[in-house]
Amino acid sequence: MNRFLHTRRLPTTQLRDLVEPLLRDSPEAFLLVDDSVQDKKYSRFIEVAKHQYSGNAHSMLTGIGLVNLVHSSGEAGDFLPLYYRVDAPEQDGKTKNDHFLDLFRQVEQEGKLRARTVLFDAWYAGSTNLKYLHRAGWSFFTTLQRNRQVSLSKESGYQSLDALGPPPTGWSRGGGEVRVKEVPFGLKLFKVVATNGDLEWVHHQPLGRSPDPGNGD
Repeated sequence: MNRFLHTRRLPTTQLRDLVEPLLRDSPEAFLLVDDSVQDKKYSRFIEVAKHQYSGNAHSMLTGIGLVNLVHSSGEAGDFLPLYYRVDAPEQDGKTKNDHFLDLFRQVEQEGKLRARTVLFDAWYAGSTNLKYLHRAGWSFFTTLQRNRQVSLSKESGYQSLDALGPPPTGWSRGGGEVRVKEVPFGLKLFKVVATNGDLEWVHHQPLGRSPDPGNGD
């Protein structure tokens, strides 16, 4: 095992080759981008392991951070990893958002997948990522932090999500057409409240949506 680890490399492309025969791809399929932490709390000698928050453990621990790209057909339990990137900014100078775009560009360059929708959380919902996906013609769903600046109209101007009044149809059923600051196209906004009271703001850009003149860039 020691010789194997010192003489063999396992590139992310090898993971893609292993998963390829198992994919149930279609225009209704989608991709997910999310990060995870591989627990290495007993290790002191792994260069890319660092002290960081783990959502799985709900606490800080020493581990290897990964940014993962996962494919799903939408069927229950069908989640297959396509690629990953090690989150090691001290070694490569890249942020998680840099890895997000690297993963997406790799899928673009391959041009094999029929899926055209990607899901991700608020960490990856910066204007740079949203504009890139829009130019590429992909649909996306993402959550937004409550202090994000959005506008319902030219007259109302930009305000934080916390201060935003509901549209006539309400947030959860019909949603509302909004503009996000520094994002030059319209998005659909939904307010989702869980039974335990947790609240999330969800943004959606439908596939093929044309830019909206709205409030300007």
